[in-house]
Amino acid sequence: MTEFVGRTRELEALQKAWQQRASAFFPIYGRRRVGKSELILRFLRDKPGIYFVGSKAPGDRHRRQLLQEAAGCLQEPLLADYAARDWRAALTAVVDRWKGPGKLAIVLDEFQWTAEASPDLPSVLQELWDRDWSKSGKVFLILCGSFLGFMEREVLGKKSPLYGRRTGQILLQPFGYAEAAKFHPRWSAVDHARARFLCGGIPLYLRCLDDSLSVEHNLQDRILDEFSVLFREPEFLLREELREVESYHAVLTTVAAGTSSAVEIARESGVDRSVAYYLDQLASLGYVERRYPLTDRPAPRRNVRFVLSDPLLRFWFRFVFPTLSFLRHAGPVRTLREKIRPELDSFFGVAFERLCREALPALYRSEGVNASYQIGDYWAPGVQIDVVGLRDDNVTDLGECKWGAVRSVAAVAQELKDRLPLYDNRRNATISPRIFLRNPVRSAPSWCRVHSLEDLYRAGR
Repeated sequence: MTEFVGRTRELEALQKAWQQRASAFFPIYGRRRVGKSELILRFLRDKPGIYFVGSKAPGDRHRRQLLQEAAGCLQEPLLADYAARDWRAALTAVVDRWKGPGKLAIVLDEFQWTAEASPDLPSVLQELWDRDWSKSGKVFLILCGSFLGFMEREVLGKKSPLYGRRTGQILLQPFGYAEAAKFHPRWSAVDHARARFLCGGIPLYLRCLDDSLSVEHNLQDRILDEFSVLFREPEFLLREELREVESYHAVLTTVAAGTSSAVEIARESGVDRSVAYYLDQLASLGYVERRYPLTDRPAPRRNVRFVLSDPLLRFWFRFVFPTLSFLRHAGPVRTLREKIRPELDSFFGVAFERLCREALPALYRSEGVNASYQIGDYWAPGVQIDVVGLRDDNVTDLGECKWGAVRSVAAVAQELKDRLPLYDNRRNATISPRIFLRNPVRSAPSWCRVHSLEDLYRAGR
């Protein structure tokens, strides 16, 4: 049995709601493969519950499947043969037959597919919740979905019939960098970082890696091998959720190569008129994010960068998809040696900047910083600052990240120092310079903080 790792806070939130006398309604959403179903099943392991997974099937088939699940859970075999005419009848029959003490969990996983087949389902749930379930103390309703845009619009949004009914919600994120390291206790901080640059914080992907082997060996065997799980994972993800996959391939390959403006993405991918639609869809799935330069004033909407937020997609569309023919002919070893390794440190360098931004809150905690903050990066013509921490104690942290070997920390510090006046510091905050390096250093300038990867992982524990 696969070991369950993390998600302590989420389980505690669900358990707390279960122990209360009132009914509960928890939407749980997040990108595909992030572990939503695993979290729910872990929560339900000692509780009475009906777990139903939607699919691309007609609504009447969904109702029959739900009633069959309920028949087994409630030990009411007649439910399996009940010909419910609609969702109201099916759900009412299920709840009416619950005679046990406490709550019954009703989980509708992959809710987007069930609601697509039965557009009236959100209204039916609203009616049942308002009329009976919310008052009965008998129901723990979980709606779970992986299409973020759908869940935010059709379950949580103001125009949804279910708006205002939820008693809690969980937006399940990929594991943070420090928690993801728990999957591979034998690796060093540098190895953890390399693995994160390749696979991110998705539980399924992390379990595919073997920490008895080097990260490069894992890359060769677990990502580049055409028979491995992760080799086709990006294509499976897209085909599960999207149509016109070839156009998405073009957009993702363009963004993975470093093109970040919508105009340039449209031109280079060849999907000129539709690029906004494709980028919106990818953002709704959690695969692409919009980034703006972080200052103390709102950035102009036109100054936006589109980047791949999923590390596996970022790696796959940067290195694997463009070299598929070569990879099939030459194999993983030669492809890694000739097509990937020469550019891998450059790829890791950009990913390292993201890791440093992610780790900054952990550094704040270790330093006793109590201020609230925003974290991002900054760019303007002629200037790029990798890490920006905008704090409400009138301090702004500005950081430079160097993944490659550094011969002179003083030279890196001077490079950062030259950039500091170019930051748009309109509130005249105190600037706190920081340098982030892959390896520890023995000495550094006294006027800036220097952090190694080991420091980041130590702070995150």
